[in-house]
Formats: sequence, structure tokens, C-alpha cells
Amino acid sequence: MREYGHRGVLLAASLSALAGFVDAVGFMTLGGFFVSFMSGNLTRLGVGAATGRWDQAALAAGLIGLFVLGVIAGALVARRAGEGRRSAVLAVEAALLLGAAALCTAGWNGPGMAAVVLAMGVENAVFQRQGDVGVGLTYMTGTLVRMGQRLATALCGGPRWEWVPFLLLWIGLTAGGALGATAFLLWGLLTLWFACAVVVFLAIAVRLAENRAERAG
Repeated sequence: MREYGHRGVLLAASLSALAGFVDAVGFMTLGGFFVSFMSGNLTRLGVGAATGRWDQAALAAGLIGLFVLGVIAGALVARRAGEGRRSAVLAVEAALLLGAAALCTAGWNGPGMAAVVLAMGVENAVFQRQGDVGVGLTYMTGTLVRMGQRLATALCGGPRWEWVPFLLLWIGLTAGGALGATAFLLWGLLTLWFACAVVVFLAIAVRLAENRAERAG
């Protein structure tokens, strides 16, 4: 992650925290299903099919499908706007979370959760590079593998601190999950408004930074 610089790493950690925050809200709303961690839903799909709980299998499959649609949408936005213009992807994510918060506030939890899943899929295109995911923001298995690999490299005399950005991503997701669960217990689905506000703030901040970079260039 060296190529992203300190600001890029900070943005990635913030978005990972947001993913953990929203995933905790979705997990508690959907009774043990996930809105950003699709590996968990894949396991629920397999278990549901094996045990004949077709309602659970169908829900898991639906969430996975929505997430993929979000990934496709985010990738297309990144291609159209230019992969260096991360604010465009963040703006789409913010719009989806705004819709999700509004729907859930109105009592339409199902469509609201669908919009959240789409938003989490879109988020993975923020660091898209040449049509591929540069940094995984809503899942941590690959991040933990990379952190372990960088630690092994450090132990063998390589760069000493390249594992730290991956640790920050993991801390962000974990802390975000804890905060999301706590906020949900206090305010329920109104918590989504906070998540929406965070993404709006990040989109504006990133857009301003992009404008400064364009003027300087």
C-alpha cells in the first residue's frame, strides 16, 4: 500500500471502519447475515442449503447478488470518472447510504438493507486500479494474509513497517464493528444516518484534495 501514501492509507482505514460499522448494523438487523462480509453469507448459503433452510439460503444468495451488482456499479463509475477520481465512487456510495437511511427510517427495512449492500459493493471500487481492486475495504482475510507476509519479510531483513497499513485496515474494521453494534443498541437503524454523514464528509474531503492536486498539476 506504499503507492497510496499516508492520506490514502488513512482513507482506506476510515472506509474499512465504516464497512465494519455498517456490517454490524446489518448483522443485527438481518439476524446473523452480513451486508459487507460476503464470505460469511456464502457460509450461511451453504449451511442453509445443507440443512434444508431454503429461506436462509435464499436470503444469503440475494445479499451476495446485490453485493456483486454494487461492485459492478462501482467499477463502472470508477472507469467512467477515472480511477484516480475516488470522490465519484464515494458520492455514489453516499447516495446509496442516504437512500438506505431514509428507507429504514420510513420502516422499509428490506429495501433499506438492499441499498446498504449495494453501497458496500460500490465502496470496493474506491481504490480500483486498472479495473481491479487495489485495496479490499469490506473483507479482511486477504488483508491479514498480506500483513502476515509483510511481517515475514520484515523478520527476514526486509522493510520493517510495511505490515502496519494492513494492521490499520484490520483495526478499522474491528473498531467500526464494535461502534456500529453499540450505536445500533442505542439508536437502532437511525445509526445509518451517521454512516451516511461520514461518507458524505469523506467524499467532499477527497474531492477538495483532488481539486487541489489538479490545480497544482
